[in-house]
Amino acid sequence: MGSKNKQKRFQENETFKNVLQPKREDVVAGNFPWKGKWSKDFFGNDNPIVVELGCGKGEYTIGLAKRNPAVNYIGIDVKGARFWRGAKTAIENNLPNVAFVRTHIELIDQIFAEAEIAEIWITFPDPQIKYKRTKHRMTNSDFLEKYRKVLVKDGFVNLKTDSEFMHGYTLGLLHGLGLPVHYANHNIYKNEGAPAEVTEIQTFYEQQYLEINKAITYLRFSL
Repeated sequence: MGSKNKQKRFQENETFKNVLQPKREDVVAGNFPWKGKWSKDFFGNDNPIVVELGCGKGEYTIGLAKRNPAVNYIGIDVKGARFWRGAKTAIENNLPNVAFVRTHIELIDQIFAEAEIAEIWITFPDPQIKYKRTKHRMTNSDFLEKYRKVLVKDGFVNLKTDSEFMHGYTLGLLHGLGLPVHYANHNIYKNEGAPAEVTEIQTFYEQQYLEINKAITYLRFSL
């Protein structure tokens, strides 16, 4: 993507009411205004909130929002030029139950209050395979603790990835911590009866993986 195109998207994001781009220092300082007020003050309803972390172009956020109009969806990514597409699509399709936040995922507990989220989706994260990158894996124990704080009791986390390493790492960690795994499959498209929201919504990169017959894994668990 050219720099001019990126700049255009950044500028357009500034005009979208469904896009929030807080300064990191404000979030860290506890000055994010929607924390604990998402449903009532931002969306104007009492519907549950589902968050997609590392949402990219927002395909999953948009796909889920279309399927479930009585649920509020929030995509989070640090790269605003990517989720510009999802934000624009939400506006074009008149989806009032969609929002995007440009911020770092490790700040999730500064963006949401305790027990404010019903469900989390993690779609095709960087597996961070090298050991020294363990702290950046989005399902390491530190991240899981942050997710636990913001999730409602018995809330779910969904991990969909093309990385067998990420799938196995997360599954092993969950078993080690004694956390409940509700669904686990190493090749979700080969599994008859797979959840529709897992197979019927696809990201841009997922479609490319499927074209070369790369297996897509899926986990659903609680914290």
